Amino acid sequence: MENNWYSNNGNENGQGNYSSDGYYTPNEKKKKGVTPAQFIVCLLAVALIFGTAGAYLGGRINKEQAPTLDSSNMIVEEPNKDDVNKTDPEASDDSVSKPENSEHPSDKLNIANDGQGSTNATGVVQNCMASVVGIYVGNTTISYATGETQEQDTGSGSGVIITDDGYIVTNNHVVSEADELLVKLNDNREFKGRIIGTDEQTDLALIKIEGKDFPTLPIGNSDDLKLGEWVLAVGNPFNLTSTVTAGIVSAKARSMGANSIESFIQTDAAINRGNSGGALVNARGELVGINAMIYSQTGSYTGYGFAIPTTIMNKVVADLKEFGVVQRAQLGVMGNDVSTYIDVEKSKGNEVDLGTVNGVYVAEVQDNSTASEAGLRKGDVVIAVNGKDVKKMAELQEAISTMRPGDKVKITYMRNKKKDTVTAVLRNAQGNTKVLEQMDMDQFGAALKPLDGETKRQLNLPNGLEVVAVKKGKMADAGVEKGWIILQVNDRPMNTMEDFEEAVKEANRSSDRILWIRAVTQSGRLRSAVVELDEK
Repeated sequence: MENNWYSNNGNENGQGNYSSDGYYTPNEKKKKGVTPAQFIVCLLAVALIFGTAGAYLGGRINKEQAPTLDSSNMIVEEPNKDDVNKTDPEASDDSVSKPENSEHPSDKLNIANDGQGSTNATGVVQNCMASVVGIYVGNTTISYATGETQEQDTGSGSGVIITDDGYIVTNNHVVSEADELLVKLNDNREFKGRIIGTDEQTDLALIKIEGKDFPTLPIGNSDDLKLGEWVLAVGNPFNLTSTVTAGIVSAKARSMGANSIESFIQTDAAINRGNSGGALVNARGELVGINAMIYSQTGSYTGYGFAIPTTIMNKVVADLKEFGVVQRAQLGVMGNDVSTYIDVEKSKGNEVDLGTVNGVYVAEVQDNSTASEAGLRKGDVVIAVNGKDVKKMAELQEAISTMRPGDKVKITYMRNKKKDTVTAVLRNAQGNTKVLEQMDMDQFGAALKPLDGETKRQLNLPNGLEVVAVKKGKMADAGVEKGWIILQVNDRPMNTMEDFEEAVKEANRSSDRILWIRAVTQSGRLRSAVVELDEK
């Protein structure tokens, strides 16, 4: 529906690089610093003593870039810009008197407690901090000269524990290129994490740590959020663990063009470098969003943060746990917000009356899609899905993203200023209702292993996966033989088994659903094969 011009490699190291579209995307670097308590006490003292000057100094702490998107002097950044002008609602110092008539967000934040009364923010903050973790990313590199592996830390971010057996939600850009994950809890316990699945289109990822009785955050309904409602952002900015900031919900269903599917919650709670993947929590202590990015024209935090709502998160998590890949339903329309369409037509001197100023204008209907089955046409305006009003494209994307192929959907639309409702069955990118599954190696019928250093030297190869066994299955059907060295799958270089798994995931999400294998034999002859991925 919107162009996916966001590119981030997840190595949040402050160096950055350019995407294929030319947008600068610096990375978040893992850094050592003062303890959270030291930071908060110092910041509070400076702010109270020096007033405006202190706020300015706080905003100047650590001027390293965060991941950005730059278009016509606009920078859209991953949550990770520096602004420390907002103090931690948890922080307090009785020895320091507040100026008369001064207010702090926590003074206003009156949080319901089990429906039996109220308390201040501190109780909710304590519960939230225990469930928000630090995620530290490591990468393994291979020396072409020696064939030896080298490990290095390349970035950090945040995550939220959502089940007591160790499932954690974070951003895809935090872990997408990780070879190793270290998860650090609020109580300083450390665990090795593994990736269950990732979804680039929503910038979400699901990881797992082994154990039980982990602290969790209850998951709230982001649809229930109201504009102006107080929220807390919890994460690890600048490697300052368990940092909490407060703000309000500034807007809902924001579309920034960062991901192909998005309907962001906008907040002015301070979100900075390292907050990626952390929690956005409502006044009842419920998780309502995963912090993902900020917007700034200066490269510094300016009060515009964006979180992925739990309505989208819940569906992605459920799919990744069950299938290893997101089951993506598509409506099959191209278009834009009605308000945008009307403005464009007015700029051309055309007067437009669609019978509504809200909804999604249908500019194109794809063949063999849900929309074509439903009878939608160019010029229609989608105004509701399953009885829920749709005022803009981001809301339509959010509504469809919560469903799977095969689900029935009621679409309400305007045509010639008349309203109608039709029911159709949602389809996937392949135009059917079948479920996609991440395939395991047993289904492929082959055993693979990374090349050892000696084999690389003998064959003069920088990388590869050796086929050590072939049995009945898809590999054999495609002509793959024992002894082949697989160099690339769908243009992705093969160094580890994780590389092969990622290639399968990407193929499952594509419309072609094939693996194009390029290989070489032990004697140096080039080989190729095409493996077709079936649908369940």
